[in-house]
Amino acid sequence: MKITYDQIKENPAVNAYIRKADESLIALGYTEHSFAHVTKAAETAAHILETLGYDPREVELTRIAGYLHDIGNVVNRIDHAQSGALMAFRLLEQMGAEPDEIATIVTAIGNHDESTAFPVNPVAAALILADKTDVRRTRVRNTDPATWDIHDRVNSAVSSSRVLINPEKKEVELSLHIDTTICSVTDYFEIFLARMILCRKAAEKLGLRFSLRINGQRLM
Repeated sequence: MKITYDQIKENPAVNAYIRKADESLIALGYTEHSFAHVTKAAETAAHILETLGYDPREVELTRIAGYLHDIGNVVNRIDHAQSGALMAFRLLEQMGAEPDEIATIVTAIGNHDESTAFPVNPVAAALILADKTDVRRTRVRNTDPATWDIHDRVNSAVSSSRVLINPEKKEVELSLHIDTTICSVTDYFEIFLARMILCRKAAEKLGLRFSLRINGQRLM
C-alpha cells in the first residue's frame, strides 16, 4: 500500500502525538514544535527535492517524514529522533505501508537531530535542511521579552526567513533578516552554528552548496 501525506495528516494517532509532544515542550520552555513547525518542515523538505527533480514518490516520502519527525518528543526531548523513528515505524506498519518506504522514512526521522544526525539519504538530507532552517518569530511562545532566553531572542529577531534553491548554481541558501536591536548576528551563531554545519553536510549530500545570508550579507 502506498501511504500518502494526506493520510498521515488525517491520522488521529499521529495528530495526538504531535499535539501531546508539543505540550511537553511547552512545559520545558521550548519554542513551537506543533503543527505549524512539522507542516513547514514537510513542505520545505518536499520543495527541496521537487526543485531538484527527484521522483514524486520520494518527494511524498519526504513530506511524510517531515510531518512525523518530532513525534518522539512525546517520550522525551532527549533522543527524540530515535524515539520518533520507532513510533513512526509502528504507525506506518499498522497503516500497511511498504517495508522499503517505512525504512526510508524512519531512517530520515532517526537522523534529523543535530546531536546524532547525518544525511544518510536524500530524504534525510532534505529533512535536516527543512528542520534546521525553520527560524521565525512566530515560534516564540514567551510573550515577556524580559524573560526571554537566547533562543527566544534569536527567533523573535527574525522578521523573514526563506530557503532558496538554485539548481543551476547547485546551491541552497538560507536568507534571513534579523532585527539586530533584538539580537546580534553573533547570538545567532552561538546557538545555531552546529545546525548550520549540519545543513552544509545535508546540502552536500544533495550535490549542493549551503550558504547563509543575514541582512543581505553572505556569512557561509
